[in-house]
Amino acid sequence: MGTGGVGGYFGAKLAAAGLDVAFVARGAHLAAIREGGLRVESQASGDVHVMPARASDDPGEIGPVDIVLFATKLWSVEEAGEACQPLLGPGTGVISLLNGIDSEERLLPILGAEHVVGGVAYISAGIVEPGLIRHFAIPPALAYGELDGRNGARITAFHEAATQAGLSARLSDDIQDLIWRKFVFLATMAGATALTRQPIGVIRQDAEMREMFLTSVDEATAVARAEGHELGDMVGEMAKVIDGAAPGTRASMAMDLEQGNRLEVEWLSGMIWRLAQRHGLEAPMHRVMYAALKPWAEGAPA
Repeated sequence: MGTGGVGGYFGAKLAAAGLDVAFVARGAHLAAIREGGLRVESQASGDVHVMPARASDDPGEIGPVDIVLFATKLWSVEEAGEACQPLLGPGTGVISLLNGIDSEERLLPILGAEHVVGGVAYISAGIVEPGLIRHFAIPPALAYGELDGRNGARITAFHEAATQAGLSARLSDDIQDLIWRKFVFLATMAGATALTRQPIGVIRQDAEMREMFLTSVDEATAVARAEGHELGDMVGEMAKVIDGAAPGTRASMAMDLEQGNRLEVEWLSGMIWRLAQRHGLEAPMHRVMYAALKPWAEGAPA
């Protein structure tokens, strides 16, 4: 559900391994996939061309499936969640791979607790032209697990299929911990690379920008702690991550900003700022990121 950088990459990899995969897409992207298949370019993990690719903008044409990789933008959770209804069978798992911390919570009343599965996608990728996904820099990986930590047959079967397809995949019995860890990093990476219009290679080398980045990690970690998630030394951990990242690495929100698209800032730095206020914490870096990027939240101003 959603054939952008995340859904398109992982879906194509699964399809290339021989699994029966259907892609939900729309507009010019859907037309290109139907005509020429779905292409993925990746220097790190190899190119893939799924041809023909089963694609539709109507989930009703696809029908019930075993697993849905839910990979839309954060503003589309409710709409896309409702659109998943025709894909649900008695045991269908909907794995949320979104960037924020509340997508599973938002899906629960729409799909039911029996269908919602937690997940995390580690990847930098995007649609560079209709029908073509390009993977950038970060080695792609997935993690997923049932929200109650009791991983049964459906998620175990998917894990076996993903592993056999060559994906770097992790089955977790504490997926909420991984969701929060990614959120702390991603919200900071998105805010920093979008606000400065610079990739991580520039940010980590400049003393003031590096301090901004790591202070933002510290703010988000404090919010996570207040929400009941003790994540440890995220500042030290994230310093190692950015120092080891490819210099050109940027968050997808920075790419969306450049392309004049809508931004997920409300659910990233905006979420950190609102939660900080709730808990009586200071989060000045994320407050500035949120305030400065809000004019572009709905896309490029007219």
